[in-house]
Amino acid sequence: MTQRVKEILSWYGSDNPGTLTNLARLLNHGKLAGTGKLVILPVDQGFEHGPARSFGPNPPAYDPHYHFQLAIDAGCNAYAAPLGFLEAGAREFAGDIPLILKVNDHDVLLDEADPTQALTGSVQDALRLGCAGIGFTIYPGSTHRFEMYQQIRAYAEEAKRHGLVVVVWSYPRGSGLSKAGETAVDVTGYAAQIAAQLGAHIIKVKIPSDHLEQDAARKVYEKHEIPISTPAERVRHIVQCAFNGRRIVIFSGGPTDSDEGLLNGIRAIHEGGGFGSIIGRNSFQRPKADALKLLDTVMGIYSDRPESASHTHQPVYERV
Repeated sequence: MTQRVKEILSWYGSDNPGTLTNLARLLNHGKLAGTGKLVILPVDQGFEHGPARSFGPNPPAYDPHYHFQLAIDAGCNAYAAPLGFLEAGAREFAGDIPLILKVNDHDVLLDEADPTQALTGSVQDALRLGCAGIGFTIYPGSTHRFEMYQQIRAYAEEAKRHGLVVVVWSYPRGSGLSKAGETAVDVTGYAAQIAAQLGAHIIKVKIPSDHLEQDAARKVYEKHEIPISTPAERVRHIVQCAFNGRRIVIFSGGPTDSDEGLLNGIRAIHEGGGFGSIIGRNSFQRPKADALKLLDTVMGIYSDRPESASHTHQPVYERV
């Protein structure tokens, strides 16, 4: 085990050996094994956005096995999905890649100003399927946020008791936030802090903008001249908000319309001390060969490997 992985594990002093072993499984798998960086393939979009919107751009992706194999072939650290997708392939791909069961989900059949998530899986499901951890989404900013906080506290307690890693998707959304506020740097930092305080081992947020949503926070950022002018500075600040970097924070690729935009976001994450990426639709909505090429480039950035000059810049589809 590398010194970097040992250092990261040392941050989780209250956890039992089972949880630390599963966290090490995630950090020691795939092309980025041992580096302390993570690239995870998440495929909850069929539930979250509907099958046609999610898989229509690349029809082989309707098959759950496609995503297991994509994550394996790409050398990802883990594959995350809801109960149904994991049940459809967990036996065939047992032991090939660490799995994360997404235990709550949301649909877009109705327009909601204040979203919540349904509990769609359990810790016992994760154990039965051989998962390394569970994933859970919270919506800081929603009027339903306190219920979600209570749910993840209970799930995290059970998961940790059974030696599982807890991954929290922390997405600010709700009627009290502007659209710009959903990715504002002050709100994103708050969301990362909330997830850390709720016991997450790994926190997933979006790359923040330089927008400041809360007047009270704006005064502090301006008075103390907190650096947030560049994407890398904002990433560094979000990591700081997660216990000064003592919790793993990974990011989505952010809003882009080209591969170069996506990769610039990856470079900012790496430069700012982020721990990696969770990349879904930007990978599985394109032909597999193109997805493998893109993910290899992403992992190359995180491992400080010289970037391939042959990478072809293609349009990026709907993103995570």
